[in-house]
Amino acid sequence: MSTYFDLIMIPLQLLIVFFTIYYFTLSFFGLFGRRPEEKIYDEQKTFAMIVCAHNEEQVIGQLVENLYLLNYSDHLYDIFVVADNCKDNTAQIARQAGAIVYERFNDNEKGKGFAMDWMFQRLFEMERQYDAVCVFDADNLVHPDFLREMNSRLCKGERLIQGYLDSKNPNDTWISGVFSISFWVVNHVWHLAKYNIGLSSCLGGTGMCISTDILRRHGWGATCLTEDMEFTMKALLEGIPTTWAHDAIVYDEKPLTFMQSWNQRKRWAQGHFDVANRYIGKLFVKGIKERNIVVLDGIINLFQPYFLLISTFFVICSYIYQFYPFYTNVLYAILPLEVWTLIGIGQYIFPMIVLFKIHASFKSWMYLLLYPLFIYSWIPITVLGYIHRHDHEWSHTAHTRGISFNEVLIPENAELGPKQVVFPKKQ
Repeated sequence: MSTYFDLIMIPLQLLIVFFTIYYFTLSFFGLFGRRPEEKIYDEQKTFAMIVCAHNEEQVIGQLVENLYLLNYSDHLYDIFVVADNCKDNTAQIARQAGAIVYERFNDNEKGKGFAMDWMFQRLFEMERQYDAVCVFDADNLVHPDFLREMNSRLCKGERLIQGYLDSKNPNDTWISGVFSISFWVVNHVWHLAKYNIGLSSCLGGTGMCISTDILRRHGWGATCLTEDMEFTMKALLEGIPTTWAHDAIVYDEKPLTFMQSWNQRKRWAQGHFDVANRYIGKLFVKGIKERNIVVLDGIINLFQPYFLLISTFFVICSYIYQFYPFYTNVLYAILPLEVWTLIGIGQYIFPMIVLFKIHASFKSWMYLLLYPLFIYSWIPITVLGYIHRHDHEWSHTAHTRGISFNEVLIPENAELGPKQVVFPKKQ
């Protein structure tokens, strides 16, 4: 009887071993050191700063004011706000803050991806042309050196760049606290690690910089629930990897309640499955044909929610196995028990290393106790994401933390002028 089950269970265990070793090994490349980098601070590139905002009157003003204080020449960047299907005063507040505002109304094509596509087309029709676009969410705050870092990367030939996704409200609630920890961990053990060894990172929806020549040649066309991941894979198919700018920091508002977190992550899971279904096959063909490890690695990125479902299924089977051994267990034949124990411990140690590296607050260390609960909540969310993977209805996350950067990130030197405000940097 076990022979029939082994046709499924043995390949499944081999897959689990591969992904476990992959994640564990990759983490080390992001936790202990960074790739040497020579920065170019000669201001050469021009930028269009684009903010897509849907009913964001409580936060849009603070972001626009923040963007005007970046440590970069004023004449080299402009700030655009897309007031997308707004029913509040988002457009008016953005104009008063000094942004160039475009209002868009479309009841059929809803969502950030459609709004970005719409704005890019208008950008290309303008008399002034830009070297790159930077995209932000309305709830963000941006490090003053953000454009200096992106300018340096563009000058060195990088064309699709994701900045460091930090948190502006890590101490508000335990949900915003554990959500912040998850971003900090991913920044190091995934994004930085991949950049350090030459693999492609993934766009994060905000804090991203895109060379306009990519958009002109290939178009945006990413309009699913996870438009950032969709465009990442679209670019990867064209031979354009996503790089990681660890010092180009964006402070994002994290959800305050569990339900806000649940709904947001469910949308991400739905979009992840959608993109995976459309791009895994294409990436596999291209990667094998060109023997391109970077392209093939993109498949691992897309396969993550499937791996969570597979590993959850195996855990359930392993409990049944204790009473009825219906398959051949090869996990310990491939990796000794001591190795599995080390990997298990690492899952708890790695977040602690990250918190130590970023000099996290005492509250964040306390929230770390609840971090496993947050991680395991991904299981039912991913299951629902798979069930509703064909549902493309956009679910907007309300943002209410209208905080200026001076309230959240205290300058190191109060004597500095407004264009020289210094924020703490991540290590």
